[in-house]
Amino acid sequence: MIPGLRLQATCKLNLINGIPQEQLHVADRGLQYGDGVFRTLRASSGKLIWWGDHYAKLAADARALGIACPVEEVLKPECLTVAQGQDCVVKVILTRGAGQRGYALPDPASPTRMVMSSALPDYPAAFVSQGIKVRWCSLKLGRQPRLAGIKHLNRLENVLARAEWSAPDIAEGLLLDEAGWVIGGVMSNFLFIRGKTLFTPDLSQCGVAGVTRERIMRLAQRQGMQVRITQMRPQDVFRADEVCVCNSLMGVLRVSMIDDRPCAEKGWAGKFRDGLNEDD
Repeated sequence: MIPGLRLQATCKLNLINGIPQEQLHVADRGLQYGDGVFRTLRASSGKLIWWGDHYAKLAADARALGIACPVEEVLKPECLTVAQGQDCVVKVILTRGAGQRGYALPDPASPTRMVMSSALPDYPAAFVSQGIKVRWCSLKLGRQPRLAGIKHLNRLENVLARAEWSAPDIAEGLLLDEAGWVIGGVMSNFLFIRGKTLFTPDLSQCGVAGVTRERIMRLAQRQGMQVRITQMRPQDVFRADEVCVCNSLMGVLRVSMIDDRPCAEKGWAGKFRDGLNEDD
């Protein structure tokens, strides 16, 4: 949990393959190998925010790993069930299911789907009004094009990167890959604006291509901005008019400082925040 971050009391319900339970088969490949994908989304009064984007991304990521994705007519009602009409976080985990010992794929595979709700993070108001302070992480992401962009279950790089700091004034860490290119945040995507152009890192070698990032790119294009997916070095970031991070729970937040270097502010985070729901 981010220091200073509160959790709002809300419902908690877990479904595994549509049944309320909390036990997972010990041979499940999600547990054994991280063999699966997941999505984390917000529910507001039980409504699943940006559901269409999240389901499309889950299906695409599952397809990339050769895992059968449950049909929307099955998965969406389960997500609504765990949300229970409240404001909360809904998480969907899809694994290849239980299998024999070893890396060989089970044949046939019987995927496991887990749907759960949890408390909604209550980010400090200062995150929006003043921006957030972030730091460069020393951990470098490995490059693997076969997994690039996919929100798969093996998140050990993120776990180790998040363990690098405990300072209460640091809200996020920024990650480079092993070649020194900026990729994103430990729990967020990264973007910056210069002039009338939105820049976001090339994720063709590693990193997670998030739903909020995609929505901001669509929004920027509707507002007449150019969008460039490109490789960038840390020094490029400090030439920006504004630097932001985003995910489906925090939305989009301005970065006010990276380590001890302040970042410029031009009001773009607020514009994106106001426009994010336009294409629902």
